[in-house]
Amino acid sequence: MAATSVPMLWGGNLPETLDFYRTLGYTVTYEQTRPYTYGAVHRSGFDLHFGPTPKDLDAQQANIGCLVLVDEVAPWHTEFTAALRARYGRIPARGIPRITRFRPGQTRFTVVDPVGNSVIYIQRDEPDPDYGGSKQLEGLARVLDNARVLRDSKNDDAAAARVVETGLRRHAVTAAAVDRARALAMLAEIAAAADDSVRVKRLIAEIESIDLSAGDRAVVVAELDVVAELQRWLAR
Repeated sequence: MAATSVPMLWGGNLPETLDFYRTLGYTVTYEQTRPYTYGAVHRSGFDLHFGPTPKDLDAQQANIGCLVLVDEVAPWHTEFTAALRARYGRIPARGIPRITRFRPGQTRFTVVDPVGNSVIYIQRDEPDPDYGGSKQLEGLARVLDNARVLRDSKNDDAAAARVVETGLRRHAVTAAAVDRARALAMLAEIAAAADDSVRVKRLIAEIESIDLSAGDRAVVVAELDVVAELQRWLAR
């Protein structure tokens, strides 16, 4: 027997919520305000429904949200970024509503709507996260892989930064120079996301002081290009 699952989220100020999803290219298929609020939107073969919002509760703290599986996640992020920038005059990367950043190779991102609902768009072929880091890696390289999962799959920059900082202290002597530089570049990206430009500059200066081969330098430059692109994205 065929079955369809439809996510139920909180509606908040329903007209405002539905208008937000219109901005993202959804079609409103149902809107009701009495005797209780209820709404629905549709896009690309799937639906999101919105019911009454409990009083004195926060959707983010209650972890209200859903997953949307897509074939390719990057085009969705590009489209949503452009639509939100056109609507708000900037990219809402902090607060509510917001869209999380996206780096090359990433397989998911999150949109938090005006109510605080989190809709996570995930690429269908996304590999299972290897929490703790890939078992094929060792030392700081494994730490960085674990931090990547925390940063990209969990959107938890604070945890990722703690993991990297601990890893640097633990493996500072034995780690390869390129891994130390990559660790600092990851911290620079997290600092850029937090709009801490002073720390970004300090971390980049520390990276530049590391003696790297030409090949390793190219690897780190690619990571720093992501940092620069993130800063440009946040400034738009």
